[in-house]
Amino acid sequence: MSFKPEMDRSAKKTGSNIVLALDLPPDQPQRLLSKSIETLKMVHPFICAVKLNRQLVLPLGLSNGVQQIVRWIHDQGLPVLMDCKVNDVGYTNRTIAEYYYRAGFDAVTANPFVGWDEGLQPVFEVAKQMHRGVVLLVYMSHKGAEEGYGQVIHEPKTGRRIPQYVVFAQKALSWNADGAVVGATYPEKIREVHTILKNHVPIYSPGVGAQGGSIQSAINAGARYLIVGRSITLAENPAETAKLVRDTAKQFLGE
Repeated sequence: MSFKPEMDRSAKKTGSNIVLALDLPPDQPQRLLSKSIETLKMVHPFICAVKLNRQLVLPLGLSNGVQQIVRWIHDQGLPVLMDCKVNDVGYTNRTIAEYYYRAGFDAVTANPFVGWDEGLQPVFEVAKQMHRGVVLLVYMSHKGAEEGYGQVIHEPKTGRRIPQYVVFAQKALSWNADGAVVGATYPEKIREVHTILKNHVPIYSPGVGAQGGSIQSAINAGARYLIVGRSITLAENPAETAKLVRDTAKQFLGE
């Protein structure tokens, strides 16, 4: 099963649209590994997937500690997304994706800034071959996102001036991406992107909680999945917090 239907299956099975961003403070590798598994044991009943970033891959290693985490997550029946933001030339991009897919990741994030030809085309090709996913960055959640994703560009084919994130949303649709990242901190951007993607490409929204994003605003604007990290991982009671976030989101999903 490829990534998009696998996410849909997991969300229905768990009754959750929460993707846990397993973002932990820097620590010694063994403690990071133990803390990661400990956190997952507490919160996995309340989430539909897990997202890892390079702050775990760098200290733990892709072929050692990270694979242990990925296997544990898969044992719970949950998909795993690698937030590597693929952003290089095609040959390198393909190699990066292959390493993560072979390590067990079900999808990777990628930056459409590098384009299709000799850019992200090889990533989509290997994803299709391995039945994995590619989630495109359309508008990130941090304050500086406007400088890149929000800039107005000249579109060569039409001659129009158009926001960069609109072009990226159009690419997510035409490239048949498995998802599009739009920050929960920008619900107006979620709404605009959703009018382009409709239900063809689900929107993943990071930035709820620690960055100030609102669950209600993100979902009402069209977000399908909420990516939540520090609000849960750094909470005094991660399980209780994860359950609260899940239950709050369900109110606005109408489930």
